[in-house]
Amino acid sequence: MSRDDGSIHLSDYRPPAWRIPRVEIEFDLDADATEVTTRLRLEPDPAQPPAPLELDGEDLELLAIRVDGVELPPESYVLGERGLRIPDLDGACTLETRVRIRPSANTRLEGLYASRGALFTQCEAEGFRRIAFMLDRPDVMPVWDIVLRADRARYPVLLANGNPVGGGELPDGRHLARWHNPHATPPYLFAVVAGDFGCVQSEIVAADGRNVRLAVWAAHADVPRCRYALGAVERALRWDERRFGRVYDLDVFNVVAAQDFTMGAMENKGLNIFNARYVLADEETATDADYLGIESVIGHEYFHNWSGNRVTLRDWFQLSLKEGLTVFRDQEFTADLHSRAVKRIEDVRLLRARQFAEDAGSLAHPVRPPSYREINNFYTLTIYEKGAEIVRMLYTLLGEATFRAGMDLYFARNDGRAATVEDFLAAHAEASGRDLSQFARWYAQAGTPEIRIRDDYDAATGTYTLEIAQRTPPTPGQPDKHPLHMPLRFALYDEAGRRLRTAPRGAGGADQVELVATRHRLRFHGLSARPLPAFNQGFAAPVKLDFPYSPAQLGRLARCERDPFNRWDALQRLATGVLLERFEAHVEAQDGLSAALGALLDDPAQDPAFVAECLVLPDFDTLAESVQAIDVDSLLAARETLLDQLAFEHAERLRARYHALADAAAGGLDGAAMGARRLRNLCLALLTRLDREAALAQAQFEGARSMTDRLGALRCLVEADAQGRHAAMEAFAARHAGDDLVTDKWIALVAMRPDAGAQAEVRALLGSSHWTPTNPNRVRAVLGSFARANPTAFHAADGSGYALLAEQLPGLDAINPQVAARLLGAFESWRRLAGPRRERVRETLDGLQGRFASSDCRDLLARLLG
Repeated sequence: MSRDDGSIHLSDYRPPAWRIPRVEIEFDLDADATEVTTRLRLEPDPAQPPAPLELDGEDLELLAIRVDGVELPPESYVLGERGLRIPDLDGACTLETRVRIRPSANTRLEGLYASRGALFTQCEAEGFRRIAFMLDRPDVMPVWDIVLRADRARYPVLLANGNPVGGGELPDGRHLARWHNPHATPPYLFAVVAGDFGCVQSEIVAADGRNVRLAVWAAHADVPRCRYALGAVERALRWDERRFGRVYDLDVFNVVAAQDFTMGAMENKGLNIFNARYVLADEETATDADYLGIESVIGHEYFHNWSGNRVTLRDWFQLSLKEGLTVFRDQEFTADLHSRAVKRIEDVRLLRARQFAEDAGSLAHPVRPPSYREINNFYTLTIYEKGAEIVRMLYTLLGEATFRAGMDLYFARNDGRAATVEDFLAAHAEASGRDLSQFARWYAQAGTPEIRIRDDYDAATGTYTLEIAQRTPPTPGQPDKHPLHMPLRFALYDEAGRRLRTAPRGAGGADQVELVATRHRLRFHGLSARPLPAFNQGFAAPVKLDFPYSPAQLGRLARCERDPFNRWDALQRLATGVLLERFEAHVEAQDGLSAALGALLDDPAQDPAFVAECLVLPDFDTLAESVQAIDVDSLLAARETLLDQLAFEHAERLRARYHALADAAAGGLDGAAMGARRLRNLCLALLTRLDREAALAQAQFEGARSMTDRLGALRCLVEADAQGRHAAMEAFAARHAGDDLVTDKWIALVAMRPDAGAQAEVRALLGSSHWTPTNPNRVRAVLGSFARANPTAFHAADGSGYALLAEQLPGLDAINPQVAARLLGAFESWRRLAGPRRERVRETLDGLQGRFASSDCRDLLARLLG
């Protein structure tokens, strides 16, 4: 129930007064007008005070309403814009409603909508109310019987949740399909797909002996590009059986590719609907990153079958209970199948660049917020990525075996229930015998903690002391913070680079302590010299670390540290210090960074993918999070200058490594080939800085045998503004003119070109046939790439980049509010911009007031300006 200001509060939660144990729902499907008949078995909850029945419903044309087969007179119910109210029901009954909805007019892509001749649903978070009248909340969990009727020629494939239980022919060329979902499932996980699709499929035997049919569906022309996704489904299923003991629980598992889809994918029970970009792949059209992304997202949605579906959410405040937990699970899936070190680096790079910015900006919120006005605005990196880091901390604190025991207990105790964060922590507390009450603060407290460490060495006594302090800066609505419970993983190294096996007095081990207070002191005894410390190995806690490393110490860490993440992190810290001129001996620091990178390039034993990650300097967003006031011009100039310098100093090494990797890079989709291509394309990007004619990039573009190498070379040509850029872009566009997903890649390169002139090219795209504002992928390719990945053009000093984005937002809000709101989030760090830019953004945001129709954008704008 919302308050007068429209806000929903965690403290107001009450179970529904009415239960709905069973739903029968029938669709007469048509793009222009679909009729939906719903029969809800209603039972008053005796544990709750009696209350009128209030069902959610939006944009529904009510055609009929009956209770136990008897038509209700109009005076016995109240029909409003937000739902249906029946005040006088006095006991268990069956409520039947028939409504008409118009999928072809549904540009919001919430509820049932039409896309390229097919029909799809998207019901999370509150989309089911656009299909039928319902208690549209996650703690309402009926069993479902679903009947689909449609024209066979237009919609030969009819899919829904659960298991197929029958079908048949109807008069006038129509047919029907019956589905039964035996598992109690909330309406946000409801799904229907109808269309003319083909599929790839396989039969497997699950760990419990059940025969399961796996199928991936797409438009017929795209079916050959579904085979990798089908393999990813089986890999995810087998991994979840082994790592978490979770077994699939239906006879079929269907994945369907949709070209028009707001999210990345949706974990509907037994029928996952995916943005096509996370399904379709072959070497002609997909990069290595696309393949890895497909596998990761397939895994994520499949893992939701237990962490989200079998155990779902009591309310939307618990969103990270399914999303953060499942991100952790999909991260572990990728790490187990590929390089654990590279995966960890990629995840932390995203967290630091984007989630830390969220924590430090106007949109900061806890992982479990105390209130919200629009739930769509809380599908954020804080919920997903920071939520996953909280689960990872718990895993680190408890250890593999105890964490697994806690997960088993959580799933067993809450199977078929709508759970809370407290349920999750209680299971782990019971399995471990530990008090996790302070750890729970991670869910309630916003902001990124800062860990300040200072050291002292007493040569006379051989005592080494670490003084540790934690603080979390104030965030909107939370000026005062409390200390958090977190692991601090560490190592000490001697002058020869050997790890010292010594534990601080009172600590449980030689490599980890638990921080629970504002201040801690650790003392190590019996050391013959001051050691070199390494902290937060594996990024075990999502914090900012403040320790006064010298450039020489960071260089040593990059060589001797056993933890590959911390080796990478030492180079990132060294690069950040050089870029922000934080070292007194600036030249020596830059020389040290260059020497460390050169040594990595010279070492053929190093994983090429890891070397590539080390060669990538901190990006603009990460640098912006490292300063109090964001001087856009200085940050961009410093990064460009350092990249040019590194390219010049290591030209021969880069050229030699580029050519040496050619044979390995020509391989398939194994880790060695992917790693070789990653490093080879990074070498090419640096070399292209020295050759503005970009002969090497041009040659790779023309001879590329994979999308990874073709797009990598094209990116080099575009970013260098090379002489052959325009011809190469035209050739690429012509080659892939019929493929929307590849065209999105081309468009993104245009929008991300690091030059103020990119604004004119983006405006040209907005005025061309390429601009299809009803397609979220295309909107993200044009405006998302511009606003999120082109700081040079977006942050133009005169504010024109801000104005370009703002001009499009009201129109997009009228089409798809979720897409518009996510673009509006590009302004989240505006208050920390230095100079006139801050005022330019304020003027831009002020100009948007009163221009948004949706609660999504109105809520976000109020928070940005608040």
